[in-house]
Amino acid sequence: MVKQLLNDKPTRLFVIFASFFVANALIAECIGGKLFSLERLLGLPVHTFTLFGESGLSYTLTAGVLLWPLEFVMTDIVNEFYGPVAVRRISYTAVALISYAFLMFLVAINVPADSWWTGSGSTEGVPDMQKAFVGIFGQGMWIILGSLSAFLVSQIVDVTVFHRIKKRTGEKHVWLRATGSTVVSQFVDSFIVLFIAFKVGKDWSWQRVLAICMVNYSYKFVVAVALTPLIYLLENRIIRYLGPETAARMKASAMGKEEMPVTDVVPHN
Repeated sequence: MVKQLLNDKPTRLFVIFASFFVANALIAECIGGKLFSLERLLGLPVHTFTLFGESGLSYTLTAGVLLWPLEFVMTDIVNEFYGPVAVRRISYTAVALISYAFLMFLVAINVPADSWWTGSGSTEGVPDMQKAFVGIFGQGMWIILGSLSAFLVSQIVDVTVFHRIKKRTGEKHVWLRATGSTVVSQFVDSFIVLFIAFKVGKDWSWQRVLAICMVNYSYKFVVAVALTPLIYLLENRIIRYLGPETAARMKASAMGKEEMPVTDVVPHN
């Protein structure tokens, strides 16, 4: 039975997509506690600016943004071939497993640390390994709640916008539904996580929340546009892998329609 399922190309592809989607989301959450300077990464001088009355802003971003754009690319690909039900299921699975991971982090933080291990990193400049462990894995509950809420809501928004655009444009303008749904959902994601984690959790001012939201979103917007060619590359490779007829049936099913003509499958723009 298992061998038969894995020999089915659409099933095998879905397993790969779902596995990458969940793993990518979990890794992004785990590394999200690190902040980095985008300007320094690009070898540029750091310039500060003022937005919504908040001064001293720069492109200091969480390391999680290095991976989240790929999550929305995967959302669009799964949406295209498997439909919104599949996207929701893997999104719920990702949220459940991330929640489980954070619960296990909490357990690991609170089990008694061995005294030898606690001081074992002193030669590498880490005098207290337990404090370092807590600093890395012990994210605040408001940040966890904000991140998971933002992820789930933004996925639902992405699915909804994607299908509304596709109903109007059909198989044309892949860039419009893929990039369009991503730029909308990324804004929702950026705002919700900051609102819950810092407006509700730490009583930040609205000006500060909106200013940092726009800084983060401007980066996500540029990356979403830059990744548009990747959508076309993946879609064309998937059609070649599945075959035009199978891909056509899957796309029609994803839209809740009867089978489409094979010639409608290949992107036109």
